[in-house]
Amino acid sequence: MSSLPQPEVISLGCRLNIAESETIQRMLDGRDVVVINSCAVTNSAVKQTRTAIRRARRARPGAMLAVTGCAAQIDPASFAAMPEVDRVIGNGEKLLPEAWASSDALIVGDMARVTEIAPHLAIAVDQARAFVEVQNGCDHRCTFCAIPFGRGPSRSAPAGAVIEAIERVVAAGKNEIVLTGVDLTSYGHDLPGSPTLGSLIERILARVPALQRLRLSSIDAPEIDDRLFELLTQEARVMPHLHLSLQAGDDMILKRMKRRHMRADAVRLVERLKTARPEIAIGADLIAGFPTEDAAMAANSLALIDDCDIVHAHIFPFSPRAGTPAARMPQVELDLRRERAARLREAAAKRKARWLDSLIGTTQQILVEAPGDRGHGASFADFALGSRHPAGSILPIVIDPAHIRHPRESAGDEEREMAVTA
Repeated sequence: MSSLPQPEVISLGCRLNIAESETIQRMLDGRDVVVINSCAVTNSAVKQTRTAIRRARRARPGAMLAVTGCAAQIDPASFAAMPEVDRVIGNGEKLLPEAWASSDALIVGDMARVTEIAPHLAIAVDQARAFVEVQNGCDHRCTFCAIPFGRGPSRSAPAGAVIEAIERVVAAGKNEIVLTGVDLTSYGHDLPGSPTLGSLIERILARVPALQRLRLSSIDAPEIDDRLFELLTQEARVMPHLHLSLQAGDDMILKRMKRRHMRADAVRLVERLKTARPEIAIGADLIAGFPTEDAAMAANSLALIDDCDIVHAHIFPFSPRAGTPAARMPQVELDLRRERAARLREAAAKRKARWLDSLIGTTQQILVEAPGDRGHGASFADFALGSRHPAGSILPIVIDPAHIRHPRESAGDEEREMAVTA
């Protein structure tokens, strides 16, 4: 065992953060460093970052403690002022070795000027699957979202680099790859020839025939073109699991959010997807209590869970982010926001429970998760296995009631998934 100090990277937020954290950890090998890779998607996420900083300093009082990620990028001065913090490094610099070699206490550039993904892709590999960054940043300006300030403009990784990264992790034995990004379906517009996410997936599948399962992180419904739709519904190696960034189910709220779809668009898309591939499972992000939301508007979002057959719901009470237009709109009372979020979660849990029960008697190809006694099916249903199997292996299992992990049993995992979805 090495006697060198080991870096610790604590990752909060999205799957892209997780991939970046693993890259940071490799760069800092042998250094006595703790890095908090922060999230800024909600005010709660920022508070969690501060809590993680204080806890890390207590646990490792002698280590150099650095903060990076979206919260640090958006408000670097406040984190630099914390007595526990030694360094603040911005999102544009956190994957650059020279930033970590520097002794400067504050290295935070202007994300609006960033035009490329870091020279090496962020890749995270757990015992079951690998997450590969293909896109970063966002060009949209939803009124509630602070992430563009933290991530900068949309930019894409060249397909060749993505394919080489996937070839390496598949050769190392990974059976499932998750493509990650901040605005995944905007992939390619900044590259020569303007390739699309669909064309990237086609090239991956053709060039890496040993890849068994390809999964996508959260995508934006309006950007699903015909090519991507065909892959989602016709290609067996693309998993039948689609997580949509829907946010609300009421047209007026969607307009005030500055989303690019209406309620009917979401319902129509899901109907088309499930007609073409009935087993496809729909996930969605939903915000409860957006400014100006009244009871009827909230009811429309509640009904969307059934209308879009949402079985993987990530639900958040609205959190006003400083500097965003939504923070200046008339606010819904916090208790009412929480109450509406609770109703959405209850409805989503019931929908998910019915869906899981419908899988009894079917054969599911389950990717085994650590420690080996549970795993996820192709549609991302979460199953108990009853006995231990090698993590990362894929097992065909005829589902019986003992395999079903209902939402109330997997609540901790639901919270974990909410914390890491892009």
